[in-house]
Amino acid sequence: MADITYTPGPLLDAARTTPTALWNDSSDLDELKQSISFGGVGATCNPVIAYTTISKHLDIWAPRIKAIADANPTWGLADIGWQAVKDMSVEAAELLEPAFEEYKGRNGRLSVQTDPRFFRNAKALADQAEEFHNLAKNIVVKIPATKTGIEAIEDATRRGVSINVTVSFSVPQAVEAAEAIERGLKAREAEGHDVSEMGPVVTIMGGRLDDWLKGVVARDKIFLDPSALEWAGVACLKKAHHIFKERGLRSRVLSAAFRNVLQWSELVGGDLVVSPPFAWQKIVQNSDYKVVPKIDEPVSEYYIEQLRRIPDFVRAYEVDGMPIEEFENFGPTRKTLRQFLQADADLDQLVADILVPAP
Repeated sequence: MADITYTPGPLLDAARTTPTALWNDSSDLDELKQSISFGGVGATCNPVIAYTTISKHLDIWAPRIKAIADANPTWGLADIGWQAVKDMSVEAAELLEPAFEEYKGRNGRLSVQTDPRFFRNAKALADQAEEFHNLAKNIVVKIPATKTGIEAIEDATRRGVSINVTVSFSVPQAVEAAEAIERGLKAREAEGHDVSEMGPVVTIMGGRLDDWLKGVVARDKIFLDPSALEWAGVACLKKAHHIFKERGLRSRVLSAAFRNVLQWSELVGGDLVVSPPFAWQKIVQNSDYKVVPKIDEPVSEYYIEQLRRIPDFVRAYEVDGMPIEEFENFGPTRKTLRQFLQADADLDQLVADILVPAP
C-alpha cells in the first residue's frame, strides 16, 4: 500500500496506533479511495448503498446496466440489477486487495449482502453467500441475524465463506451469530481446512437501535434523560466486544449505522471494526479530536439505569434478553428488513426506468 497518500487526522491516528480497523460504509469508488487514505481497510455494500451509488452515478451506471441487459436478453429486472451490484462489488474489492494481503484476510474485505428476499430460506442464503464468496478472494458476505439467518451463517461458514452478520442490533443477536460462526469454523477445521485467513465480523447497527428506542420512548411516553438515548448502541457494542473476548470467539464486532461520533470514539482501542458512512468519516477526520482508547471504559451506570426503563433496551443489552425465535420480530429487525426489501424494489424500478425510459 506504499503508493497511497495518507491524510493525517484522528482516523489515521486510530488506525496506526490501535487495533481498531476502519471500514467504509459504502462501495462508492471515490469515497472508498478517500477512506483508504484515512487508514480505511474495508468497505461494504447493501441494497440501500447499491441503489444510492447507482442513482448518484447514473452517467456511469446507466450505460453499464444497458450493456448488462443487452448481453442477457432474457434476464429480469432483478437479475440485471444484482449483476450491477456484483460488478460494483468486484471493482471495490480490487481497491482493497493490498490491505487483504497485508492483514492476511482479516481486513481488506468488501462486504456484499445477500438478497433480502431470501430472508425465509436458509439454504438460499447460504448458496448465494457461497456464490458471492467466489466473486473475489477478499469478499465477506452479509447474512441477517434472524433465526433463519443464523442457520445460514453456520452453514456458509462451514463452506469457507467469511461472514459479516447484518440486520443485528443487540447483544443476544451478536453472541448467537458469533457462536454460529464458531461452530462453522470448528466444523471446517474438522474437515481439514485452514481457517486462519477467514475474516468473520458481527455487526451491531448501533445507530438503528438508538433510532428505534427513541421512537419507543416517544410512542410509550417514557420519562428519562434524553441524553441516555445516544448511548444505547454504544453500550451494546462495548458489551458484545467484552463477551467475544471473554468467550474466545474469533469473530470481531463491527459498529455500523452511525448516528453520533460516540459510535467511533467510544470503541477505539478494541480489536474490532468501525464502519462509518463517508460523511461521518469526514466529520471525524476534520476534527481536532485526540485519539484516546476508550473501549474498556464502561458506559456510565447512570445512562444504563436510565435506558433500563425501556423494555426493548433490556432485550437488546442483556445477553439472554431475547431468544433466537424473537430476533426476526424485534422492532429494528423488522424495520431494517423492510427497508432492504424496499431498496431491492427501488433498484428494480431504477433498472426499469433506464431500460424503458418515460416517453
